[in-house]
Amino acid sequence: MERQNILITGASSGLGMEMAKQFAAKGRNLALCARRVERLEALKATLEQQHPGVKVLVKSLDVNDHDQVFEVFKAFEAEFDGGIDRVIVNAGMGKGASLGTGYFEANKQTAITNFVSAIAQCEAALELFRAKDNGHLVTISSVSAVRGFRRALTVYAATKAALSNLTEGIRVDLLGTNIKASCIHPGFIRSEINEKVDKVPFMVDTDIGVAAMVKAIEAEKPNAYVPGWPWAYMRHILRWAPLKSLRGMS
Repeated sequence: MERQNILITGASSGLGMEMAKQFAAKGRNLALCARRVERLEALKATLEQQHPGVKVLVKSLDVNDHDQVFEVFKAFEAEFDGGIDRVIVNAGMGKGASLGTGYFEANKQTAITNFVSAIAQCEAALELFRAKDNGHLVTISSVSAVRGFRRALTVYAATKAALSNLTEGIRVDLLGTNIKASCIHPGFIRSEINEKVDKVPFMVDTDIGVAAMVKAIEAEKPNAYVPGWPWAYMRHILRWAPLKSLRGMS
Protein backbone atom coordinates (compact mmCIF):
# COMPACT_ATOMS: atom_id res chain seq x y z
CA MET A 1 0.00 0.00 0.00
CA GLU A 2 1.33 3.45 -0.88
CA ARG A 3 1.42 5.80 2.08
CA GLN A 4 1.37 9.34 0.71
CA ASN A 5 1.74 11.49 3.86
CA ILE A 6 4.72 10.49 6.00
CA LEU A 7 5.78 11.91 9.36
CA ILE A 8 9.44 11.47 10.33
CA THR A 9 10.88 12.46 13.71
CA GLY A 10 14.55 13.30 14.08
CA ALA A 11 14.57 14.46 10.46
CA SER A 12 17.19 17.21 10.75
CA SER A 13 20.19 14.92 10.26
CA GLY A 14 21.46 11.41 9.65
CA LEU A 15 19.06 8.62 8.78
CA GLY A 16 15.99 10.80 9.25
CA MET A 17 17.18 13.42 6.80
CA GLU A 18 18.18 10.82 4.23
CA MET A 19 14.82 9.05 4.57
CA ALA A 20 13.12 12.39 3.90
CA LYS A 21 15.18 12.84 0.73
CA GLN A 22 14.46 9.36 -0.55
CA PHE A 23 10.73 9.47 0.20
CA ALA A 24 10.48 12.90 -1.44
CA ALA A 25 12.11 11.41 -4.54
CA LYS A 26 9.22 8.92 -4.57
CA GLY A 27 6.73 11.80 -4.58
CA ARG A 28 5.60 11.45 -0.96
CA ASN A 29 4.46 14.37 1.17
CA LEU A 30 6.46 14.89 4.33
CA ALA A 31 5.86 16.06 7.89
CA LEU A 32 9.32 16.60 9.33
CA CYS A 33 10.14 17.41 12.94
CA ALA A 34 13.25 17.77 15.08
CA ARG A 35 14.80 20.17 17.57
CA ARG A 36 16.99 21.95 14.99
CA VAL A 37 14.23 23.63 13.02
CA GLU A 38 16.65 25.78 11.00
CA ARG A 39 18.07 22.60 9.48
CA LEU A 40 14.55 21.39 8.73
CA GLU A 41 13.78 24.65 6.95
CA ALA A 42 16.89 24.25 4.79
CA LEU A 43 15.91 20.65 4.02
CA LYS A 44 12.36 21.74 3.16
CA ALA A 45 13.65 24.35 0.71
CA THR A 46 15.92 21.80 -0.98
CA LEU A 47 13.23 19.14 -1.28
CA GLU A 48 10.62 21.53 -2.64
CA GLN A 49 13.08 22.81 -5.23
CA GLN A 50 14.06 19.30 -6.33
CA HIS A 51 10.52 17.87 -6.16
CA PRO A 52 8.01 20.69 -6.86
CA GLY A 53 4.95 18.45 -6.48
CA VAL A 54 5.84 17.36 -2.95
CA LYS A 55 4.33 19.04 0.11
CA VAL A 56 6.80 19.45 2.96
CA LEU A 57 5.82 20.77 6.38
CA VAL A 58 8.27 21.22 9.26
CA LYS A 59 7.84 21.78 12.98
CA SER A 60 10.15 22.08 15.94
CA LEU A 61 9.93 19.07 18.25
CA ASP A 62 11.92 17.85 21.22
CA VAL A 63 10.65 14.28 21.61
CA ASN A 64 11.52 14.41 25.31
CA ASP A 65 8.75 17.00 25.71
CA HIS A 66 6.02 14.40 25.62
CA ASP A 67 3.10 16.82 25.64
CA GLN A 68 4.62 18.52 22.60
CA VAL A 69 4.83 15.17 20.78
CA PHE A 70 1.05 14.81 20.91
CA GLU A 71 0.51 18.46 19.93
CA VAL A 72 2.83 18.30 16.91
CA PHE A 73 1.46 14.99 15.62
CA LYS A 74 -2.13 16.26 15.87
CA ALA A 75 -1.18 19.51 14.11
CA PHE A 76 0.41 17.61 11.22
CA GLU A 77 -2.64 15.35 10.99
CA ALA A 78 -4.87 18.39 10.53
CA GLU A 79 -2.64 19.99 7.89
CA PHE A 80 -2.60 17.11 5.39
CA ASP A 81 -5.53 16.02 3.25
CA GLY A 82 -6.45 12.59 4.55
CA GLY A 83 -4.12 13.00 7.51
CA ILE A 84 -0.86 11.19 8.20
CA ASP A 85 -0.54 7.71 6.64
CA ARG A 86 2.78 6.63 8.14
CA VAL A 87 4.77 7.69 11.20
CA ILE A 88 8.46 6.83 11.42
CA VAL A 89 9.73 6.94 15.01
CA ASN A 90 13.32 7.75 14.21
CA ALA A 91 14.54 10.29 16.77
CA GLY A 92 17.22 8.86 19.03
CA MET A 93 20.67 9.29 20.48
CA GLY A 94 23.74 7.28 21.46
CA LYS A 95 25.36 9.06 24.39
CA GLY A 96 26.78 7.07 27.26
CA ALA A 97 29.59 4.88 28.50
CA SER A 98 30.22 1.73 30.53
CA LEU A 99 28.02 1.64 33.61
CA GLY A 100 29.78 2.56 36.82
CA THR A 101 32.23 4.94 35.14
CA GLY A 102 30.53 8.20 36.04
CA TYR A 103 28.27 8.73 33.04
CA PHE A 104 24.87 8.04 34.55
CA GLU A 105 23.30 11.27 33.24
CA ALA A 106 24.34 10.50 29.67
CA ASN A 107 23.12 6.90 29.96
CA LYS A 108 19.83 8.09 31.45
CA GLN A 109 19.36 10.63 28.65
CA THR A 110 19.84 7.91 26.05
CA ALA A 111 17.38 5.63 27.84
CA ILE A 112 14.70 8.30 28.05
CA THR A 113 15.13 9.56 24.48
CA ASN A 114 15.34 6.15 22.82
CA PHE A 115 12.63 4.36 24.74
CA VAL A 116 10.36 6.48 26.94
CA SER A 117 10.07 9.15 24.27
CA ALA A 118 9.54 6.46 21.63
CA ILE A 119 6.54 5.31 23.67
CA ALA A 120 5.17 8.86 23.52
CA GLN A 121 5.62 8.94 19.73
CA CYS A 122 3.95 5.54 19.31
CA GLU A 123 1.06 6.62 21.54
CA ALA A 124 0.56 9.83 19.58
CA ALA A 125 0.75 8.03 16.22
CA LEU A 126 -1.61 5.26 17.22
CA GLU A 127 -4.18 7.71 18.55
CA LEU A 128 -4.35 9.14 15.04
CA PHE A 129 -4.42 5.73 13.36
CA ARG A 130 -6.99 4.14 15.69
CA ALA A 131 -9.38 7.03 15.03
CA LYS A 132 -9.49 6.06 11.33
CA ASP A 133 -8.50 2.37 11.60
CA ASN A 134 -5.64 2.86 9.17
CA GLY A 135 -1.96 3.76 9.16
CA HIS A 136 1.56 2.43 9.35
CA LEU A 137 3.74 2.82 12.45
CA VAL A 138 7.47 2.33 11.90
CA THR A 139 10.05 2.20 14.67
CA ILE A 140 13.77 2.43 13.98
CA SER A 141 15.58 -0.04 16.21
CA SER A 142 19.06 -1.48 15.52
CA VAL A 143 20.85 -4.78 15.00
CA SER A 144 22.31 -4.07 18.44
CA ALA A 145 18.90 -5.06 19.81
CA VAL A 146 19.91 -8.70 19.26
CA ARG A 147 22.55 -8.76 22.02
CA GLY A 148 24.04 -6.72 24.82
CA PHE A 149 27.09 -4.64 23.94
CA ARG A 150 29.81 -2.83 25.85
CA ARG A 151 30.79 0.76 26.58
CA ALA A 152 28.71 3.42 24.78
CA LEU A 153 26.43 0.74 23.31
CA THR A 154 25.44 -0.86 26.62
CA VAL A 155 22.40 1.31 27.31
CA TYR A 156 21.82 2.07 23.63
CA ALA A 157 21.47 -1.62 22.75
CA ALA A 158 19.15 -2.17 25.72
CA THR A 159 16.85 0.63 24.55
CA LYS A 160 16.75 -0.79 21.04
CA ALA A 161 15.87 -4.26 22.36
CA ALA A 162 13.07 -2.67 24.36
CA LEU A 163 11.85 -0.80 21.28
CA SER A 164 11.82 -3.99 19.21
CA ASN A 165 9.74 -5.76 21.87
CA LEU A 166 7.45 -2.76 22.21
CA THR A 167 6.76 -2.81 18.48
CA GLU A 168 5.99 -6.51 18.52
CA GLY A 169 3.58 -6.00 21.40
CA ILE A 170 1.88 -3.22 19.45
CA ARG A 171 1.64 -5.53 16.44
CA VAL A 172 -0.10 -8.17 18.54
CA ASP A 173 -2.46 -5.55 19.91
CA LEU A 174 -3.34 -4.39 16.38
CA LEU A 175 -4.32 -7.81 15.02
CA GLY A 176 -7.68 -7.55 13.30
CA THR A 177 -7.24 -3.86 12.46
CA ASN A 178 -6.05 -2.08 9.32
CA ILE A 179 -3.08 -0.59 11.18
CA LYS A 180 0.38 -1.99 10.50
CA ALA A 181 3.49 -1.82 12.70
CA SER A 182 7.03 -2.42 11.45
CA CYS A 183 10.36 -2.49 13.23
CA ILE A 184 13.48 -1.72 11.19
CA HIS A 185 16.86 -2.89 12.50
CA PRO A 186 19.61 -1.03 10.65
CA GLY A 187 23.14 -2.38 10.72
CA PHE A 188 26.08 -0.02 10.77
CA ILE A 189 25.11 2.92 8.57
CA ARG A 190 27.25 6.04 8.46
CA SER A 191 25.48 8.96 10.19
CA GLU A 192 26.15 11.74 12.68
CA ILE A 193 25.70 9.34 15.58
CA ASN A 194 28.74 7.29 14.55
CA GLU A 195 30.73 9.57 12.24
CA LYS A 196 33.74 9.53 14.58
CA VAL A 197 33.85 5.74 14.80
CA ASP A 198 36.55 4.27 12.57
CA LYS A 199 36.69 0.52 13.11
CA VAL A 200 33.18 -0.81 12.65
CA PRO A 201 32.51 -3.91 10.54
CA PHE A 202 30.25 -3.80 7.47
CA MET A 203 29.70 -0.02 7.65
CA VAL A 204 27.86 1.37 4.59
CA ASP A 205 27.30 4.92 3.41
CA THR A 206 24.14 6.70 4.47
CA ASP A 207 22.39 6.69 1.09
CA ILE A 208 22.96 2.96 0.58
CA GLY A 209 21.85 1.99 4.07
CA VAL A 210 18.79 4.21 4.01
CA ALA A 211 17.76 2.89 0.59
CA ALA A 212 17.55 -0.55 2.21
CA MET A 213 15.55 0.92 5.09
CA VAL A 214 13.10 2.66 2.76
CA LYS A 215 12.61 -0.51 0.73
CA ALA A 216 11.77 -2.47 3.91
CA ILE A 217 9.46 0.28 5.15
CA GLU A 218 7.62 0.40 1.83
CA ALA A 219 7.16 -3.39 1.96
CA GLU A 220 5.68 -2.95 5.48
CA LYS A 221 7.59 -5.93 6.78
CA PRO A 222 6.95 -6.69 10.46
CA ASN A 223 10.72 -6.92 11.09
CA ALA A 224 13.62 -6.10 8.80
CA TYR A 225 17.38 -6.24 9.29
CA VAL A 226 19.04 -3.95 6.77
CA PRO A 227 20.99 -3.93 4.59
CA GLY A 228 19.98 -7.56 4.06
CA TRP A 229 23.59 -8.53 3.46
CA PRO A 230 25.06 -9.18 5.91
CA TRP A 231 22.60 -8.31 8.70
CA ALA A 232 19.76 -10.69 7.86
CA TYR A 233 22.31 -13.45 8.46
CA MET A 234 24.60 -11.79 11.01
CA ARG A 235 21.76 -11.36 13.49
CA HIS A 236 21.62 -15.14 13.91
CA ILE A 237 25.38 -15.35 14.40
CA LEU A 238 25.32 -12.48 16.89
CA ARG A 239 22.59 -14.13 18.92
CA TRP A 240 24.77 -17.15 19.66
CA ALA A 241 28.27 -15.70 19.51
CA PRO A 242 30.41 -15.96 22.69
CA LEU A 243 30.67 -12.76 24.70
CA LYS A 244 34.34 -12.15 23.90
CA SER A 245 33.56 -12.03 20.18
CA LEU A 246 31.26 -9.04 20.75
CA ARG A 247 34.17 -6.83 21.79
CA GLY A 248 35.02 -6.05 18.17
CA MET A 249 31.45 -4.98 17.40
CA SER A 250 31.45 -2.00 19.76
